[in-house]
Amino acid sequence: MSELNISDAAKAVIRRNTDEVQGGGDWALFDELFADDFVDHTPQPNSGANKAGVLGLYRKLREAFPDFRAVIHWQRADGDVVTTYKTYYGTHQGDFLGLAPTGKAIHFETVDAMRVQNGKITEHWGVANLYSALQQLNALPR
Repeated sequence: MSELNISDAAKAVIRRNTDEVQGGGDWALFDELFADDFVDHTPQPNSGANKAGVLGLYRKLREAFPDFRAVIHWQRADGDVVTTYKTYYGTHQGDFLGLAPTGKAIHFETVDAMRVQNGKITEHWGVANLYSALQQLNALPR
């Protein structure tokens, strides 16, 4: 497979994760898309750096924001590593980082890089602007 084809295939896997797993709560697809030996190099607090940890994080986000979804602004691939810049949106309906539901609509930006090998996500590095989300929930000064 050529480098271009590897990159296009990797971007498609990441898009499915963003749209169908994170945005749609398709946990069966999560299991298909993530390798059993997946490693998160930048795990969120109180989340494991493995496949189970990421699934737990995704579930918590969907419980806190049942309408959780993302808009992908751009993706770039270098071989099997895909970098994605996106904005997440949701309405705060459940516990989020210890904050009781507020009913507020929020959004926050994320940049992440994910490695895809043999059709499965094997590694992740990322940064999320949770400071902005906490400001929108009035948990931090503006």
